[in-house]
Amino acid sequence: MKHVPYWQDSAPPFDGAATGPVLGDYDVAVIGAGFTGLGAARRLAMEGKSVVVLEAATVGAGASGRNGGHLNNGIAHGYPAAMVRFGADKARELYRAFDAGIDTIERIIAEEGIDCGFRRSGKLKLASKPGHVDGLRRNFEAVHREVDPDTAWLDRDAIRSEVVSDAFHGGMLQRKSAMMHMGQFVIGLAHAAVRRGAVVFQDARVTGRTRHGAGWRLETSRGSVTAGQVLLATGAYTGDAFPWFRRRIVPVGSFIIATEPLTEAQIAGSVPGDRTFVNSMNIGNYFRLTPDRRLIWGGRARFSARSDQRSDARSGAVLKAALAEVFPQLGDVGIDYCWGGLVDMTADRFPRAGQAEGLWFSMGYSGHGAQVATHMGEIMADRMMKRARANPWQDLPWQAVPMHSGKPWFLPLVGMYYKMKDKVS
Repeated sequence: MKHVPYWQDSAPPFDGAATGPVLGDYDVAVIGAGFTGLGAARRLAMEGKSVVVLEAATVGAGASGRNGGHLNNGIAHGYPAAMVRFGADKARELYRAFDAGIDTIERIIAEEGIDCGFRRSGKLKLASKPGHVDGLRRNFEAVHREVDPDTAWLDRDAIRSEVVSDAFHGGMLQRKSAMMHMGQFVIGLAHAAVRRGAVVFQDARVTGRTRHGAGWRLETSRGSVTAGQVLLATGAYTGDAFPWFRRRIVPVGSFIIATEPLTEAQIAGSVPGDRTFVNSMNIGNYFRLTPDRRLIWGGRARFSARSDQRSDARSGAVLKAALAEVFPQLGDVGIDYCWGGLVDMTADRFPRAGQAEGLWFSMGYSGHGAQVATHMGEIMADRMMKRARANPWQDLPWQAVPMHSGKPWFLPLVGMYYKMKDKVS
């Protein structure tokens, strides 16, 4: 079993990084070479801006290369609750931002000729308990009526044609949702940004920042650059040089396993629907097939802010047991990959984007960034160029998490709370 992300192991390495010391003066410095940062860098470079991307590790090393491979449209929150909190118009705007995010990915793939297996598969949100059916059904009815008619309700019998398991009691189908090979996309996006004129430095962690005229000087482990504007696109991997953001982002571990390739008979007997699937538990699981027919199975598994081989292996054992519980017919299937990563959670699980501390930023995707991060990169790029572009998260307040300085000591307590909710729901 490999303790590396499947997406990274099965994608070509990025060979377009700049070599030598980090130096130069640029219009914009982007910190973080994931979907957000690269989406912004490509857009800015296309418009003739000089752009440098500073990545602490390698392209796609963070959440963009460590996720479950889902591009799920619409907000993950209950839509009726979003309408109560924000009003009908704002709730629609937030929901449609994720739809637009998938459209942006599809457009960039076509424009840049990125081979990453993009497909509009549809997403099924599955009711894990009989008591979850009514709430999920009400959410479907509100979504279908108010914002997304391209949805459907599947009763328990219909679910069996999609997922062969006794664990589910109904589900909501969102047909606009998609999937792709995340590693191939992020590498392709990085190459596209470089072709358009951006400079990408890997192994260039930003260790400090100081004002430089109207802009900034950024110190890295390999030198320094100056830039008129800075976009922070680091999410849960935000470093100590940015304490204001670290107090507002809670890094939470998310863990994933990938099976050996399944036979067509095994697929027909477990996930014949070949969609992205998510269950309704608070500490839930998500799953899908890969292009080479492995089943990727992920979830929180353990409430931890650590992701290393030891922590990932412990979480992998939890995930394998959960997989066997839902699909006993796959209980003996081999596990080829086990990995983890950090999710950038906000207190209300909605993203944040805008300006603070003299920096532009977009982060806090709370486990749903794959579908919207590239899109937000383009939005922030346009706003940096003073172009009129709606930012759906602009008006959301963002207070610091009480007693949080970047290391979430309280995660075990949060885990206990959600485990209790799952038991009584």
